[in-house]
Amino acid sequence: MSTLKLAIQKSGRLSDSSKALLKECGISIQNGKNQLLAPAVNFPMEILYLRDDDIPQYVEDGVADIGILGENVVQETDKSVVVSQQLGFSKCRLSLAVPKAVDYPGPSYFQSKRIATSYPNILSKYLQTQNVEAEIHKISGSVEIAPSIGLAEGVCDIVSSGSTLFSNGLKEVEVILKSQAVLIASDNLSPEKQDILDKFLFRIEAVNRAKSNKYIIMNAPNEKVSEIVQLLPGMRSPTVVPLATEGWSAIHSVVNEQKFWEMIDKLKEYGAEGILVAPIEKMIL
Repeated sequence: MSTLKLAIQKSGRLSDSSKALLKECGISIQNGKNQLLAPAVNFPMEILYLRDDDIPQYVEDGVADIGILGENVVQETDKSVVVSQQLGFSKCRLSLAVPKAVDYPGPSYFQSKRIATSYPNILSKYLQTQNVEAEIHKISGSVEIAPSIGLAEGVCDIVSSGSTLFSNGLKEVEVILKSQAVLIASDNLSPEKQDILDKFLFRIEAVNRAKSNKYIIMNAPNEKVSEIVQLLPGMRSPTVVPLATEGWSAIHSVVNEQKFWEMIDKLKEYGAEGILVAPIEKMIL
């Protein structure tokens, strides 16, 4: 029987989120201390623990069939892989930053200047779109200190909250790329492995769909049920159940969390009360 090899980051926040996703998908892993290859006990999958920068190469070479990593790494390495699914976690952005005191006029500021970055390929492509020629200095880490030590006039680095830039006397001026964790795959999977991947993607979609939706229950007077039902989408249609109290019904539905807050005032206007909102663990259409 075929086994799908999944490469994830060896350690760090992306590794933790990847393992949490596997758990939410009902996939149990036999993890041992310092283990670099771990089989799943209830799904035809093996987990390879690698440096995130190495994952695209392993997938391109067929050593791993699929991998979880940031879009920024996928674009920087530019390997022959397929992005199968955006995963919605580990969101960040790749941005240009300059010293706070700089009166920034736009991308033209970087003309003939030095920029320190760990993402020279993405940065180079961006500068070309802006018709800017700059000197790119590739650094492995501590990019933010480059201006203060005279190495560069600006930096291009991953930003989450912006606090690291601020503490190093920098300000964010251009967002080059918005990134999140993605699932990449080899473009040459066998039919058997593609079938396993499709089943894995089905589970991921069920988990992610549930995260953005809520199960709601409310009591409403019968004369307002039709208006409330028209307001609520449901998966097919809301469920209406008569209550023991005459003239009242319980309405059950599934709604997008953001849309729920948009419609809450209207629900109350229609007389809905005792509104309960509950998380959904999995959502399969």
